[in-house]
Amino acid sequence: MISSLTGRVARIDLDALVLEVGGIGYLVRTTPQALGATRHGAELTLHTELVVREDSLTLFGFPHAEEAETFRIVQSVSGIGPRTALAVLAVLDPEELRRAVAEQDTKTITRTPGIGPKVAGRMLLELGGKLPAPSTPVSGTAQSAAAVVAAGGPDADVVEALVGLGWAEKAALGAVESVRADGGEDLDAAELLRRSLRGLGGHR
Repeated sequence: MISSLTGRVARIDLDALVLEVGGIGYLVRTTPQALGATRHGAELTLHTELVVREDSLTLFGFPHAEEAETFRIVQSVSGIGPRTALAVLAVLDPEELRRAVAEQDTKTITRTPGIGPKVAGRMLLELGGKLPAPSTPVSGTAQSAAAVVAAGGPDADVVEALVGLGWAEKAALGAVESVRADGGEDLDAAELLRRSLRGLGGHR
């Protein structure tokens, strides 16, 4: 297993670079941020992951070890391959992804091209407990949002419906809690959704 490479940048492509190490040029696929931060002829160390397929060997590399580790973890999600995992890291740095998972923030995950709400929801579910906690504490609202969704019931159904319509989970939870606090303790899911939508208005 090749865990890291240090060498000279011999070529930079749109989505990869060639790192020359001991006279051997390794083609390494990486993020746009990594490509933009280096230059031809520069010395560079990349933390790598070798992905083996029946018909190919593909090397992926990242300037920081936490990026490589996050890349490996994201691939543990069912249906997520290395190219999608790389696309996630091209949009979200590891801290942003950790926070999105901690806050159950579907909208942040769907910023990645090719990932819709359904796949994002699966990622949030399967990455829970696998990624380290974000470096700053998650807000109480975000923690309660995750608790509501986990508990199920009409409130969770309404929160999930609002997220599916494009609102952030924190905003959806806040709208539901506001309706409940404003004399809506006994509302069913349909009426709760209607009033929550009215409270949210057009603000996403």
